[in-house]
Amino acid sequence: MQIEKQFSVFLINRPGILARVTGALAENNVNVLALSLSDSGEHGVLRLVCQDVDKARECLTETHDRWTETDVLVMPINNTPGAFAVLAKKLTDSGMDITYAFFSAAGDGKDTTAVFKIKDLDAAKALLEG
Repeated sequence: MQIEKQFSVFLINRPGILARVTGALAENNVNVLALSLSDSGEHGVLRLVCQDVDKARECLTETHDRWTETDVLVMPINNTPGAFAVLAKKLTDSGMDITYAFFSAAGDGKDTTAVFKIKDLDAAKALLEG
């Protein structure tokens, strides 16, 4: 479990924009560990956690003009029913507000990557590691 950088890329909802951004990452050999895309009408937010943060930052700087980065809590969890719910409950039972969360996909019983945006990341990390 680590605190990692997440990139939020702001996209205009037009055909090909998502493919262009993710294609540029692929061309630069940037491995995406977790991805979330949300829609808000005319715009979308693509959230990415990448294996090589520096290379991802460089690629986004060269290929897209509207993105930010923030710290998130990233952790492996087993892809079994309820595994994510247990973590969410533990955080909220301790009074921590989860701003948003998402996870990657994996085969049954295999590890997946969970991402949490929480105000106090250090406290959340300590709680879940304890």
